[in-house]
Amino acid sequence: MTPIQLHSYQTPNGHKASIMLEETGLPYQVHVVDIERGDQHAPDFLALNPNNKIPVIVDPDRNRTVFESGAILTYLAERSGRFLPANEQERLVTLQWLLFQAAHVGPTLGQLWNYKVFAAERIPSVIGRFEKETARVLKVMNGELGKRAFLAGDSYGIADIMTWPWIHAGLKHLGLDLAASPDVGRWYETIGARPQVRRGLAIPALGDRSDAA
Repeated sequence: MTPIQLHSYQTPNGHKASIMLEETGLPYQVHVVDIERGDQHAPDFLALNPNNKIPVIVDPDRNRTVFESGAILTYLAERSGRFLPANEQERLVTLQWLLFQAAHVGPTLGQLWNYKVFAAERIPSVIGRFEKETARVLKVMNGELGKRAFLAGDSYGIADIMTWPWIHAGLKHLGLDLAASPDVGRWYETIGARPQVRRGLAIPALGDRSDAA
């Protein structure tokens, strides 16, 4: 199999793809897209994703280019035959949680990160708004994880891989506290202990830009 080409950076969304590739065992090569330097606006990258966002994968054997992390994880699950249930009802539940991450977890924590860390002016009312929404999202997750081991059922899958990197980023960069969400904490620790997840977090290695896109 020709290695899949991963175009990515050290962000929660980028980690979704690198963790998934580590989990599936599919061969891949990494191309660093330095979004702080503006690589995502380069013509070569825009030819892969006109929306100028990472991650993107290119599968040469199937002549496929895929962007948007939920689509990438679904593609890789189908490509490898792993982490996506065959049962129609279970696949629907998985899709619900993929979209929950895309619509709620990522945008909420992303806005909190922006206003709490990057914004030139710290506006308490805006930060408070997104902290409140973060607490609500965690409450939703905690309620469901109190019923089952993983987001979409009893087996680890792409819904977990989609969501975990944002919770990790919240804990690492935003002072997220899971004391009120113990089942989220249990889920977070279980996934974080996986060697594939730890390896995926280290990708791409930003010290070596010899293969930068």
